[in-house]
Amino acid sequence: MNAAIVTIGDEILIGQIIDTNSAWIAENLNLLGIEVVEKRSVSDKDAAIKKVLADFEGKVGLLVITGGLGPTRDDITKHSMNEYFGGKLVENKEVLEDIHQLFAKRGFVVSELNRLQAMVPDNCTPLRNSSGTAPGMWFERNGTVFVSLPGVPYEMKGLMLEEVIPRLGKKLNGNIIFHRTLMTQGIPESFLAMKIKDWEEALPENVKLAYLPRPGIVRLRLTAIGENKELLNDLLEVEISKLLNIIPEDIFAFEDIDLEAIIGKLLKERSYSLSTAESCTGGRIASLITSIAGSSDYFRGSVIAYS
Repeated sequence: MNAAIVTIGDEILIGQIIDTNSAWIAENLNLLGIEVVEKRSVSDKDAAIKKVLADFEGKVGLLVITGGLGPTRDDITKHSMNEYFGGKLVENKEVLEDIHQLFAKRGFVVSELNRLQAMVPDNCTPLRNSSGTAPGMWFERNGTVFVSLPGVPYEMKGLMLEEVIPRLGKKLNGNIIFHRTLMTQGIPESFLAMKIKDWEEALPENVKLAYLPRPGIVRLRLTAIGENKELLNDLLEVEISKLLNIIPEDIFAFEDIDLEAIIGKLLKERSYSLSTAESCTGGRIASLITSIAGSSDYFRGSVIAYS
């Protein structure tokens, strides 16, 4: 299957925000064996949205669109797609219930604008959003799957991982896609790649490795594809055990979690407390430590002195 990715929004076109969504989506589609053949950004205008739908319909197997699903007037993607596919907007009770539950957790009352987000085209498959109020949409026509997702990165990622990727896996070959993440620290990506080169080259054919670096940390994401989730989990456990023998001091977590959160967890488990004395870091370490909820249980305070 080949794919195209479209980001919608004037804020992207004028450089007000940087498009990180398409890079993340492309990387994850590639792990499925889906070839991304084009990326495009268009304005949030009805004609531009409908044109890009027509441009790719029947020409790619998958079109992923992000942006324009919010509750405000400039968010028109849902309406444009509804008209393009000849549907009718109807209230989806499951989506509305999701919105009510999300607002209840946050202590807010659902407004009429938010309630309208439960209106979805009757000829699409709604993709339930556990992180926000805007559901995604899944259409199929003329050999193309159209997926519309929110532009907010964490909502988009949640929908991709929870809804889109599992559906694509079944559509492609009926297989299950299973991920495990390891967090490493203190070693640059290139040095890490050299240390685990032999292990990586010996990975089973149905297991792929992705390097996801950020300052001071490299996430290693293992993805296994197969028919049985338990067997895939066992397979990744074997590979992780091998990796632990190669870089035991570089791995600090077996889930996607920040270093400061792991430090807080260890301090709590051991009933230890922590204070910091900083100079040129200007309180940055204390800021990271206290960014974790519940840090008052173990953090006593900080001294910041330039010399």
